Order: sequence, then structure tokens, then C-alpha cells
Amino acid sequence: MKISLFVGQGSQSQGMGKDIAEAFPAAAVLYDTASEIMGKDMRKICFEASIEELSRTINAQPAIMLTSLVCLNAAVEKGYVFDGVAGHSLGEYAALVSSGMVTAEDGFRLIKARAEAMETAAAENKGAMAAVMKLAPEKIEEVCANASNYVTAVNYNSPQQTVIAGTPEGIDEVCEVFAEMKARVITLNVAGAFHSKLMQSAADKFYETAKTITFKAPQVKYYSNVTGGELTDFSDMPSLLAKHIVSPVRFTSELAAMEAAGADTFVEFGPGKTLTGLVKKTLKGVTALNIENLAGLEGAEIYG
Repeated sequence: MKISLFVGQGSQSQGMGKDIAEAFPAAAVLYDTASEIMGKDMRKICFEASIEELSRTINAQPAIMLTSLVCLNAAVEKGYVFDGVAGHSLGEYAALVSSGMVTAEDGFRLIKARAEAMETAAAENKGAMAAVMKLAPEKIEEVCANASNYVTAVNYNSPQQTVIAGTPEGIDEVCEVFAEMKARVITLNVAGAFHSKLMQSAADKFYETAKTITFKAPQVKYYSNVTGGELTDFSDMPSLLAKHIVSPVRFTSELAAMEAAGADTFVEFGPGKTLTGLVKKTLKGVTALNIENLAGLEGAEIYG
């Protein structure tokens, strides 16, 4: 059983996807689709923008989603077939499109609304995020719960990595505690406290756009960050996706659910190897690889 994985914000890199786009013109048509919906030249943003410009939430989210889908479509053109999809945070939107739940056009309409709402919310509610390593998630939750400033666990990435988000004061407060506990902490270069209550205004604004989108049942298994397992109720996707903006990413639980369902091959599409690394750290005896460039695409043993 093959699962297609799609990475989230923070994985962007200059020139991402360019060699695949040049080699697979049919897949690259997506750049025109995205540019029309986003109202900006997405080829230029992906291939030529400075890392500072590319990393802005309003650019990073559509650019990463676009790159992920182009990489996937090129693989499908070569004969790749998959049984399920899962995304990490932003990656859920590439998963929505690749599962057939929404059209590519509606996928970019959703991500445009999401990125704009989240950038505004981040400017209005100053927040920060940090990754905590080598400490049990339960212990991290306990430290956050005891903090005097707002901070909470938001990304359950692997048994050894949990990301926290909150006010800058909250992050600083708990980081001191984690340092005393000999845990490794890395401050993340992000614009806000994503997947926390500081994004509530973004969730509310995004919901208004999501209500205008037509959602269909997916053609493959679809795994959700919010539930931490396979999603089977698609009756109110606008509410679920709005909730997703302020809810933890339960990626570790998703991986366990996929493995239990028989998944043995995980292929990450898009820039970087973040999810491939998390799979390898969490599951044993499975195949995990990433496709972000032409070399990876041509060398992957996933076809047929």
C-alpha cells in the first residue's frame, strides 16, 4: 500500500521544482492554473524569488503546494499509482487535490484564502514556535500546561519531536524549563503561532471562503491531521479545515493508522525530506523516500 505525503510550510527553497517542471510540461500546466487563481506569477515566485520573499506565508503556502502537486503529477505520468494521501499542516491541501476531493483550481482558491488569513492573523497576534527533541510528548504537554504565558503543543511529528507554539513570552518561558531538562530545543523561523488559538481569526475568515467550495468524496484513503487517522466523514469539510488551522497536527497518530491499514511505502512529494525523516524515525520496516527534483523522480522505484 503506497501513501503520498505532502510537506508543510518551512520546507521552501529557491528554484524548487524547476527541473521537473521543465522536463514534464503537462505537469507544469499547474503553474498557469496557480498563477491565475493567486493573481501573481507563481513560476517566478518558485524559481526566482529571494528566500525572504518566498518564505512569506502568502507566497510559501501556494508555492509549496504547487511544487508538491507538480512533483506528484510528473510521477503519475511515469506510472506511479497510490492508495492514500496525507499532508502535514499546509500539505493537507495538496492531499485534498491529489485525492480528488477538490479540483486544482479550488485547491488554490482555498490556499489563497488560508495564506492571506494566516499572514494577517500572525501580524495581529505575535507568536512563535519551537521544536522540542528527545522528550516525551506527555512531558512537553505538562510543561506547557504549567506555564504562566500561553504555549501549547501543536505538531506531534515523531516520538522524539514535538513542536510547540504560543506567545513569544510563553515560548521563552518553557524553553528555559526544557533546557533544565536537557531537552534539545530549536526555535523555528516562522511568522506566527500556527495551529494554536492565536490563529482563530484566520480560521474564522478562511471558513467563509471554504463554504463556497465544492468537496467530493476522495478517490483514495485520506488521512487527517485533526483526527490523527483516516477521515471517513466528509459532510462538513469547511468546518474541519477551519478547525485544522487552530488544531494540533497529529502526524504520529496518522502514521500509526496508515501502518495499521497496511501502508508499507511512503513517498513524499515537494521540497525537502522532512516527512521522509519523520516516517523513518517513527515506523520500522517500511520504505520512505522523497521526490523533489528530477534525479529523485527518475531514481525512485515506485512505478508500475
